[in-house]
Parts: sequence; C-alpha cells; structure tokens
Amino acid sequence: MREGIHPNYREVCFVDLSNNFKFVTRSCVGTRETIKLDDGRELPLFKLDTSSESHPFYTGTQKSVDNMGGRVEKFRNRYGKVAR
Repeated sequence: MREGIHPNYREVCFVDLSNNFKFVTRSCVGTRETIKLDDGRELPLFKLDTSSESHPFYTGTQKSVDNMGGRVEKFRNRYGKVAR
C-alpha cells in the first residue's frame, strides 16, 4: 500500500454527553482530547450529543404525532374530503 494516503484508523472512545455512556470502536474521526479508561488504556476521545443509549427512538420514549391530542385525525377530518 502507498504511504501517506490512508487515514489514521484506530480505536476511539465515544462518550454520550447526555448520560456519560461510553463505548469504544475503531474510527478515523479526528480528535484533540484523550481519555484514560478503567482498563488502563489511553484512547482518543470523541464527544457525542446523543447516542443509541439516549435517543428517544432507541429508548422507546419517542411519542407518535398521532397520539398527541389527535392532531392527525383533526387534520384528516378537516381536509380529507377535499378533492382527491
């Protein structure tokens, strides 16, 4: 393989800032910070706003628009009979 053309592919620790959930995976993402893990490894750190541990879709706390006061049903009743 040619030298100098490939990204730096290494293990990176991702931290969800909303609940401090950490996971390690391999990535090419650029980072400036590092973190020392419980097992003694020091890895590059990438901070996330949300992950599968905090996203409403994956945690089951997402609300459907149809369950929020019948807005969709009101819309269908009002405009559903207009020319199709």
